[in-house]
Amino acid sequence: MTARQYAWRKSTHSGQEGDCVEVAAVAAHTAVRDTKARTRGRLELGPTPWRPS
Repeated sequence: MTARQYAWRKSTHSGQEGDCVEVAAVAAHTAVRDTKARTRGRLELGPTPWRPS
């Protein structure tokens, strides 16, 4: 699956300027990217960083 096929979403609290990140839940990881630089790559994290402490 490519990043273009991910179901990206961003916070409803994001401003109109696009100063935010987008997240997509993909299989066993979560992908994160910068809204202003969508084509510059993404960070993919396993489930542990997203687990509540």
